[in-house]
Amino acid sequence: MKKSRLPFYTTLLVLAFFYLPIAVLILNSFNASRFSSAWEGFSLVWYRKLVTQREILHALTNTLVIAFTATAASVVLGTTAAFALHRFGTRLQRLHYVLIYTPLVVPEILMGMSLLLFFVAIGVKLGLFTIFLAHVTFCISYVAMVVLARLQDFDFSIVEAAQDLGAGWWVTLWRVLLPLLAPGIAAGALLAFTLSIDDFVISFFVAGPGSTTLPIRIYSMIKHGSPPLINALSTILLVLTFALVWVSQRLVKEKP
Repeated sequence: MKKSRLPFYTTLLVLAFFYLPIAVLILNSFNASRFSSAWEGFSLVWYRKLVTQREILHALTNTLVIAFTATAASVVLGTTAAFALHRFGTRLQRLHYVLIYTPLVVPEILMGMSLLLFFVAIGVKLGLFTIFLAHVTFCISYVAMVVLARLQDFDFSIVEAAQDLGAGWWVTLWRVLLPLLAPGIAAGALLAFTLSIDDFVISFFVAGPGSTTLPIRIYSMIKHGSPPLINALSTILLVLTFALVWVSQRLVKEKP
């Protein structure tokens, strides 16, 4: 009996529904026309104009500063959290796991509102620092889960063998443990960096004057700016995001 091809065509339609608008956006970023209604030829004029936009460059600088610092903090805290969760099975660690897992399932708008109310309650001025703290809050969870998955297949007999041969804890950590966990840590770092760059909802709530990030700037441009510039900027972000996610997936698949 011949199998029905309905699931195959249904999948194609769903994928087209999701990715066709993205393809149109990328195509229009190379359109010489100021409006997307008509094609007036291939051009890079909108990418060249991005370099002259001071507001965009300022927002990009803020975004990169927050992304790099939040990623660095998340890698340290997330890796140590994953190691503690894997090595110790106490009730305290079960509570620790719930705290780490919660940011993954809590809606972003709820987390953004909660952080905003918390910062206002303790008197912290909204700005780049509050965005940094907010990004670390959810990036830790992603790093911890990626590294924890790496630790599931990790053979700790290698660590015991190094200690039997006379290596101290710090030598074992830097010469054995971290190099073997490096692909998982790097994958978690890339994922955290990608999420930090792309975040809009949480950043929108905790940003203050002069601390506009690139996603917030794009949102403002949608209401008041130039559509071709938005297309070009979005295309660059898409390429960067897909590249980082692809590298992250390749690192996760590497066996320790």
